[in-house]
Amino acid sequence: MAAKKIIAVMGATGAQGGGLVRAILEDKDSPFTVRAITRDVNSGKAKALAAMGAEVVAADVDDAASLARAFAGAHGAYCVTFYWAHMSPDREIAQARNLAQAAKTAKVGHVIWSTLEDTRKYIPLSDGRMPTLMGKYKVPHFDAKGESDHFFTDAGLSVTFLLAAFYWDNFIGSGPKPGPDGTLAFTLPIGTAKMAGVAADDIGRIAYAIFRKGAPLSGQRIGAAGELLTGAQMAAAFSKALGRTVRFNDVPPDVFRSFGFPGADDLGNMFQFYRDCEAVCNETRDVARCRSLVPGMQTFERWLAGHAKLLPLK
Repeated sequence: MAAKKIIAVMGATGAQGGGLVRAILEDKDSPFTVRAITRDVNSGKAKALAAMGAEVVAADVDDAASLARAFAGAHGAYCVTFYWAHMSPDREIAQARNLAQAAKTAKVGHVIWSTLEDTRKYIPLSDGRMPTLMGKYKVPHFDAKGESDHFFTDAGLSVTFLLAAFYWDNFIGSGPKPGPDGTLAFTLPIGTAKMAGVAADDIGRIAYAIFRKGAPLSGQRIGAAGELLTGAQMAAAFSKALGRTVRFNDVPPDVFRSFGFPGADDLGNMFQFYRDCEAVCNETRDVARCRSLVPGMQTFERWLAGHAKLLPLK
């Protein structure tokens, strides 16, 4: 029997990487084995991955040499950065460069780079309908990833670009809340646009399917999405799952940006990008293509069936 090929997974204790680790380990016929890469091999999450059967190794995305050692001998590498841990586009760009260089040094056969659109290609810095942030970005956590795509192609890597959508899992931390009249509501500045959404675990399942497909998907851009929904459609699904009325509150992006929590301006611009560039976003995040890769992709209704009890409705 041929030895299983190693898939090195960055962010193995996080949402995307963790989903990929589980997808591989749960498939007893998988041609792959998992090398879970984390900064702290002694964390509870890292130990849980080891107990599941993953090889757990230490590396730091800010240290290219440590990444090259962690990638050594791997057939594939799942590369993801962690913008919200530091909220610095410049640091994220440096981390992406480190990942690409490490994959080249280790001669990794297939890389998946978890990226997003560089929104400045669609809403230039001169476009006043959306504020420019940090002097040179429209949506910093998107733009830094998109700007970094070339590191992987410049390195001559066989790379597939995987673009995430809005995680429905975000509602676990910020789900519908009761208003003054007691009616549950959630607020997003997306108007009547359909926004792509996905269960975080399904991003990992798509990544696993991409690694299994291999070379034919090299160079392609694949957006992860389980469903395209308007705010009103999400509200209807919430209402059905919770057995009580949930209202969608649309607000202008300027209002959302003014909410004042860390990253509100970045996220306000992101939602405006989803709204104003709906066709661009949803063409990339092709639900039918995702279902061809992962037939069991969750819909929002199915996700709610498994997670509604976790929503903090207060």
